[in-house]
Amino acid sequence: MANICFNIALGRLAYYASLPAANDALILVPLESSGLETDAVLRDKDDLAAVVAGTTNEQTTVGRKTLASVTVTVDDTNDRVALDAADVTWTAPTGNAIGAVVICYDPDTTGGTDTDLIPLTKHDVTWTPDGNNFTVTIADFCRVSSTA
Repeated sequence: MANICFNIALGRLAYYASLPAANDALILVPLESSGLETDAVLRDKDDLAAVVAGTTNEQTTVGRKTLASVTVTVDDTNDRVALDAADVTWTAPTGNAIGAVVICYDPDTTGGTDTDLIPLTKHDVTWTPDGNNFTVTIADFCRVSSTA
């Protein structure tokens, strides 16, 4: 489950997770634990380039992952929307320690830059890539609800 939802994505999560465009995707981006900014600072960033412009760094050795089997489930009984995806595995990963992953919406996977990627959710992860396979288990990476 997400630790924060970026302010830019509030109210848009279900739309982005429905992957409305022809060449769009949700991208999982690992962030290094060293220099990781606080949730209060990160939540105000409007694109991935801004997320990694401060002291927060992307952990590029393990690489980004495109989420597969993304689903949006409207749950009228519990008055919420659940966003899910298949688990993500890195094979024989190495590099600097990871403190979080960010799920971003990429509106066009055929081109663009980090300024095009909209950060949706941040998830705390404590992991030091040591050459052993590592899997992030995703079970409803975010739930959005409201009270009446």
